[in-house]
Amino acid sequence: MTDTHPTKRAALDRLVWPLRLTRTGMIAERFVRAYWPIWTILIAGLAGVAFGLAEALAQQVLWALLAVIVLALLWACVSGYRRFRMPTRAEALERLDATLPGRPISALIDHPAIGAGDPQAMTVWEVHIARMAARTSSARAPLPDLRVNDRDPYGLRFLAITAFAMALLFGTIWKVAEVGEAIAGVETQPTGGPSWEGWVEPPLYTGLPSLYLNDIEAAAFEAPAGSRITLRLYGDPGQIDVSQSLHPGVVPPGEDVLSRQFTLQQSGDLSIAGVNPRSWQITMIEDQPPSVTMAEPLSGVPPGSVQMTYDARDDYGIAGGHVLIALAPDRADRRYGLSVDPEPREPLSLELPLPFSGDRAEFTEILVEDLSEHPFANLPVRLTLTVEDDAGQLGQEEITVDRLPGRRFFDPLANALVEMRRDLLWSRENAPRVAQLLRAITYRGEDLFDDENAYRMVRVAIRRLEAGDSVSLETRDQVAEMLWEVALVIEEGDLADALERLRRAQDRLEEAMRQGASDEEIAQLMQELREAMDDYMQELADNMEPGDGTDEPDREGESMEISRADLEEMMERIEELMQQGRMAEAQELLDALREMMENMQMSQNGSDPNGPQSPGQEAMEGLQNSLRDQQGLADETFRDLQERFNPNAPAPDGQTPEGGQQGNAEGGEADQGTLAERQRQLREQLREQAQNLPGRGTPGGEEALRRLEEANRAMRDAIEELERGDLAEALDSQSEAMEGLREGMEELGRALAEIEEGEDPGQGQAEGNMQGERPLEDPLGRQAGNNGSMGTDQSYEEREEAFRRARDLLDEIRRRSADQTRPDVELEYLRRLLDRFATGPR
Repeated sequence: MTDTHPTKRAALDRLVWPLRLTRTGMIAERFVRAYWPIWTILIAGLAGVAFGLAEALAQQVLWALLAVIVLALLWACVSGYRRFRMPTRAEALERLDATLPGRPISALIDHPAIGAGDPQAMTVWEVHIARMAARTSSARAPLPDLRVNDRDPYGLRFLAITAFAMALLFGTIWKVAEVGEAIAGVETQPTGGPSWEGWVEPPLYTGLPSLYLNDIEAAAFEAPAGSRITLRLYGDPGQIDVSQSLHPGVVPPGEDVLSRQFTLQQSGDLSIAGVNPRSWQITMIEDQPPSVTMAEPLSGVPPGSVQMTYDARDDYGIAGGHVLIALAPDRADRRYGLSVDPEPREPLSLELPLPFSGDRAEFTEILVEDLSEHPFANLPVRLTLTVEDDAGQLGQEEITVDRLPGRRFFDPLANALVEMRRDLLWSRENAPRVAQLLRAITYRGEDLFDDENAYRMVRVAIRRLEAGDSVSLETRDQVAEMLWEVALVIEEGDLADALERLRRAQDRLEEAMRQGASDEEIAQLMQELREAMDDYMQELADNMEPGDGTDEPDREGESMEISRADLEEMMERIEELMQQGRMAEAQELLDALREMMENMQMSQNGSDPNGPQSPGQEAMEGLQNSLRDQQGLADETFRDLQERFNPNAPAPDGQTPEGGQQGNAEGGEADQGTLAERQRQLREQLREQAQNLPGRGTPGGEEALRRLEEANRAMRDAIEELERGDLAEALDSQSEAMEGLREGMEELGRALAEIEEGEDPGQGQAEGNMQGERPLEDPLGRQAGNNGSMGTDQSYEEREEAFRRARDLLDEIRRRSADQTRPDVELEYLRRLLDRFATGPR
């Protein structure tokens, strides 16, 4: 590789050390790949010797094992010698050259084949050589590849290294010197004579460390019950004697046994006589049984959940627990439907919750369970709380409560139906009595039932109870389920009229006063009253006649003004009086509130609804009605979508479950056709309203017309989707239609304001209701005028309540969307709602 060219020679001289290192690395690679079995066999053999394999094996077996090892080493040496080949300098140069871009070393060694006499060609060649020489300045020896995975696919070398490491940690490497004695058959004697080792291992659940007896100098110590005591004897066992009184009934082993093991069952002595004698007095620490107590009285979480707070303790930790809830008929008021003996019913078993993390030796946890539909709800029960520790010991507490919290029904009719359900579940002997009382309830049902479907379901329940001489368990459970569903419909209701909802909320609150409801139930009822009050106030605001701003009361002193804040203060005072037990005062204040709301209704009804209205007011009222009808239609579409994925639910017309599946399917198709037809009528109504829309020619009027056209197109899409049965997509289109209607109303309101610029819109006020200077608000606290616009120019702090309510609505949608037991279509619809309203404007 000699060359007289100065550039080449200088560049190649710089490659001397990189080339040497590269060749050395190649030697290491080939040596490891050729001879790895040798050091694998040697390391594995050393590990076996360190673990005492030579002492454990018989002499003949040891000879055979050594012969196998020697033969394996010879094979490894011969095989490695045949595979190993010393790398040449050219191979090393090739390896180094392959690491550089453009392989410059090959270019430096090369010579021009043609053009040696051409000056121009040689000039180009010199430039090329100079560039290649510059590239060699970055030459570095590559790292050797010492991996032998392709030659050791089973990882035998790693097993050998692991065994050797374990031998160094837990074995004795000096036992290599004993191999010769074991081969020669010489019996080894311990250098220090016979010896022993001992350990005390507490049960794992205690979390306590093991004790090494050889290190315990004290004459006495303590150990938990169930600890395992292990003794290892080395040398001549006849020279060591072990005696103990910790585990009675253990037979002393023979002299050939080199280990002793027993469990600590009582306090006593442990003695080792002979070589290095030791003696201890061991006191056993008893494992105390766990304990459980009720930390707080059993309470209810509205609307029908049970909250149980308990304390659990154990010296090491609680492993699990449960509570049994059994009926206590001796504590019940054995009158009416409870006068007969109850039918036997298995106690209800609930798992007690445990802390997810942390110490379980002492903790307080809360069990919350919805038992509102269970037959034991609102009846006296016996609770048996049981906890268990890891040792299998139990701790129990039994208490009796006069009433297992359940859902309270404050509507008299719903309460009566639930009472009939309770009597039927108490005993089937009450079936004739329940049927008779249900017939009395449904006599002239049109005066008592606001929901015709609820009335029909009760009649179906009566026929079920009277169908035979006896009532089966299946029939009993079906009737109980029907009565429960009807009671929920009656109690919660879905009244369209805001005043009726307000009256119902007031009636339920009065009934709660009479029944002595809890603070949580009072808070829930007060919230319902507030919501009904908000809806009623909004309805009054929507129905107010606009005036000219100069209206005066007919008779001075006969009208009074009350703000929303005054109403809220009055309701807070009612809730405070009820929680203090001052029911009489709360009732008086509630009566005053009822009278005030009735007077507001009379004042509103006293106005002339047929008075003259401007074209803008008529158009706004028509769009409001269309928006309300579209909202109702979307609600019915959503209910049909739910019923499609819940075929076992009672049919809307109260039909029996037998054969109900086919009826539901046929009825569903008919309902979809009805929904499509109603959607078509609503679209025609919107088209007529758009044709007569005032404000045409103004920017606001044209924008309102464009928004209504978008709503019209969304309604057209909803009609097509309803006709082909795609309820989920129809819901999206109906939502877009409602959004277009709202935006169109807002734009129309702005256009009317521009037309009447400078004029007072004269929104008016209801007597005894609202302050004239106070803007109307919707249930979320936003200003709402007759022009349909929504919004406020108040600061965030002043509208905190509105944001809170909006957050509550979004939280409820998120909670339902996280419930994976709901149908997939409903979950998809809820997610689309979140995408539309929870992530900002689209």
